[in-house]
Amino acid sequence: MSAFLDALRARLGEPGLLVGGDLSAFETDWRKRYPGRALAVARPATTEEVAAVLQLCQAHRVAVVPQGGNTGLVGGSTPDDSGQQLVLSLSRMKRLREIDVANASLTAEAGCVLADVQAAAAGAGMLFPLSLAAEGSCTLGGNLATNAGGTQVLRYGNARELCLGLEVVTAAGDVWQGLSGLRKDNTGYDLRDLFIGSEGTLGIITAATMKLYPVPKERLTALAACNSPDDAVNLLRLARDRAGDALTGFEVMNRASLALVARELPQLAQPLDAAAWTVLLELSDAESAEHARQVFEGLLEAAFEAGIVQDAAMAQSLQQARDFWHLRESIPLAQAQAGLNIKHDIALPVSAIPGFVAEMDAALARYLPGIEVIDFGHLGDGNLHYNVQAPAGVAPAAFLAAHEAPINAMVYDAVQRRGGSISAEHGIGRLKREELAQRKDPTALALMQSIKRALDPLGLLNPGRLV
Repeated sequence: MSAFLDALRARLGEPGLLVGGDLSAFETDWRKRYPGRALAVARPATTEEVAAVLQLCQAHRVAVVPQGGNTGLVGGSTPDDSGQQLVLSLSRMKRLREIDVANASLTAEAGCVLADVQAAAAGAGMLFPLSLAAEGSCTLGGNLATNAGGTQVLRYGNARELCLGLEVVTAAGDVWQGLSGLRKDNTGYDLRDLFIGSEGTLGIITAATMKLYPVPKERLTALAACNSPDDAVNLLRLARDRAGDALTGFEVMNRASLALVARELPQLAQPLDAAAWTVLLELSDAESAEHARQVFEGLLEAAFEAGIVQDAAMAQSLQQARDFWHLRESIPLAQAQAGLNIKHDIALPVSAIPGFVAEMDAALARYLPGIEVIDFGHLGDGNLHYNVQAPAGVAPAAFLAAHEAPINAMVYDAVQRRGGSISAEHGIGRLKREELAQRKDPTALALMQSIKRALDPLGLLNPGRLV
């Protein structure tokens, strides 16, 4: 491999290639479930350098693992333990290329941190609505490669819906210049959608043109206590009827998830007494602050009268609203502090969620008494993070080793019976690759494999992930 590394060094320069030393930041995933060993870490600074790296990988038959912020949860962006895979980090490609306010679009490189993209849009008096807990470290390229969702999908959609165009480097090192601010372009196959969500297995996203939106005149946030998932679904229906498109966020948290936050992060205030289910609602109104408040207060009043909400707290300041969201977004951190757990990122028709929760909660309690279900997520778009932790006194690692496979089977069988998906927004990576092979429609899987062979005939792009 010395000739390959010498060629890389000559093309990228010393800052662009890391060989030896401590590469653990690039070799270990966020959950620390898939530690690996990289041949080296390439850090190109331009699209042309990315293309040169992939051309060299083709010539020397070296597998490449693309990596953004390395915040993924399914083991999709770290190398295996062979020491033969090149990590391709996009972290140096963080240039904001253009903001076109008149077109309501922004073009940025793949290594831009999501929070920086949000800030750039805000600086231009616009809103970039993609928002998730890892936004301070995840990158735009990674968001697109996994079709990230987050907390505002209900109104604005996933990363796919926010993307207008892409710049992509193919496995052969060719550059597809598909950046565009067009809302309409009916000129053949939609290559953009092919690369979004492909987890780096078909090409390397190097830049993207994304939609921007007007900044809402008012945002109102509240926490509401419900007795059951059925009440939460009824509250969602009421909120849609009353607020329409102004309903931006609708998150749910079961009692165990907020109890875990209280245990692991006691410094975080919890405004409501413990409830079976707590809903976090947000309205973003484009008309006026007064109109937004009238709608929100009317919504909560109707929910109390219908008996589907028992308690509520409306944020009285921007900081309090941020605190409410921080409480919700701290659940994954609390889980990480508590130790390894069995994560599920599932999607279901909203109407099927109460039945799924009742069935699975009861089944898991029978399967292993004392088991803890940390259930939270984006009820508004049918996405639950239905996570399972060990009973008190059971070592998390031992619990994971003994029970992950049977619990996954129980959960995924129940999801599949209801027409759901085993991955809503986290992707497949290594964690769910075998599950996908077993559960995906055979025709769809065959088509995916055909596309992979056509675009990456040597199988060098992120091998062992997704397909």
